[in-house]
Amino acid sequence: MKISVITVVRNRVKTIENAINSLKSQTYKNIEYIVIDGASTDGTFELINSTLDSSDIFISEPDLGIYDALNKGLKVASGEIIVFLHSDDIFYDHNVIGNICKRFLEGNYDIIYGDVSFFSPLDFNKIIRKYSSKTLSINNLRWGWMPAHPAMFIRRSIYEHYGYFNINYKIAGDYEFLCRISKSCEIRALKVDEVFIKMSSGGISTSSLRSKIILNLEVLKACRDNGLKTNLLMILLKYPLKFFEFF
Repeated sequence: MKISVITVVRNRVKTIENAINSLKSQTYKNIEYIVIDGASTDGTFELINSTLDSSDIFISEPDLGIYDALNKGLKVASGEIIVFLHSDDIFYDHNVIGNICKRFLEGNYDIIYGDVSFFSPLDFNKIIRKYSSKTLSINNLRWGWMPAHPAMFIRRSIYEHYGYFNINYKIAGDYEFLCRISKSCEIRALKVDEVFIKMSSGGISTSSLRSKIILNLEVLKACRDNGLKTNLLMILLKYPLKFFEFF
């Protein structure tokens, strides 16, 4: 079973090497690695070019945003299973991909997903908090809850059947994609209570108040575009619930 790991990056010279090393240290070896660079100017291009193997796929050119870049990766991917490893993130340990492959072979699933932990941007060994993925369901999506997309391993056939990311979304394109596929009762998904990915805190969807506003408005739009009945109050209620979960 071939796994395609896609990393999109732009001007992340300080973190991209950690992501690449995390991928290269996986014990599972049937991995196709695809890096999509958005024409970086800070040395990221040169670092990637000197680090990747000749068998890896490396594309560097301007794009229309993160979801356009992700779509570029999807279009060239040939693996049966696809996962996104963002440029600031790393796999939780060396056996993540191997263990996931075993579960796919044992259960014939379309999607397997788990949890993520957030680490300090200054030290990826210092865990700040954990995010437990919510079950992928229409009802959870209506209330603003979704699985952690970086911790989702999805069959390439799902993207081919339901379509790629909508590039009109700036932050919640992954949310819209999950709304789209969740309307099907044919998706076979398995939730695993394990951390698959360690993410750097301060990502685009959580880095500022403006980003949070855009995110929640796009979540509302994603639900409505896919016929999921909700409203902004329902979506915003997740924040006080997160506060109580923390304690």
